[in-house]
Amino acid sequence: MKKIIVSAVAGVAVLALSGCANKAVVSYGDATAVETTDINFGSTDLQKVATQMTDSLLLSPVVGTLTANSRPVVFVERIKNKTSEHIDTESITDSVSTKLLRSGKFRFVDMGRVEAAREQLNFQHNGGMVNPNKAIAFGKQVGAQYMLYGNLSSIVKSNKDKADVYYKFTLRLMDLQSGLVEWADETEIRKTRETASLGW
Repeated sequence: MKKIIVSAVAGVAVLALSGCANKAVVSYGDATAVETTDINFGSTDLQKVATQMTDSLLLSPVVGTLTANSRPVVFVERIKNKTSEHIDTESITDSVSTKLLRSGKFRFVDMGRVEAAREQLNFQHNGGMVNPNKAIAFGKQVGAQYMLYGNLSSIVKSNKDKADVYYKFTLRLMDLQSGLVEWADETEIRKTRETASLGW
């Protein structure tokens, strides 16, 4: 009987210890810290391209002239992902447009919400629940004057000892009336992963 009790206690102790060993610990980190988990496009890369391109656009003499006496209306086309990775390029456009909006030099039309806005206007005019005198009139929205668009591409090379990925991010600002590109810039990122030698 003692052997059975001892075995049972030992079994419970082993289960308790294994449960403790597998317990996950969650903590907060610095969102701006350099992320080096792997060589794929990550948070540090997103922050880098968004900051560099926004700064370049705001410091451009041409854009300085465009925004000297007015706040041009811009719409941002989603960045085209030409890499082999699944990258949420909407996060890049969100960061760029937010930084530009914070500068106070631009206003934006959110093309991703046009259908939702149309539904709301239809509701106000046809739903029978909104006072017609308070309903927003159709045809009063402001159209964009400029379009901001770009591409993210990559070149990947690898062998058994080393992997190298090169990213190029390009952004352009087009005048919708003339079709002229008023500003363009690009930034590059290169990331390398080497297999550590065990030395035996």
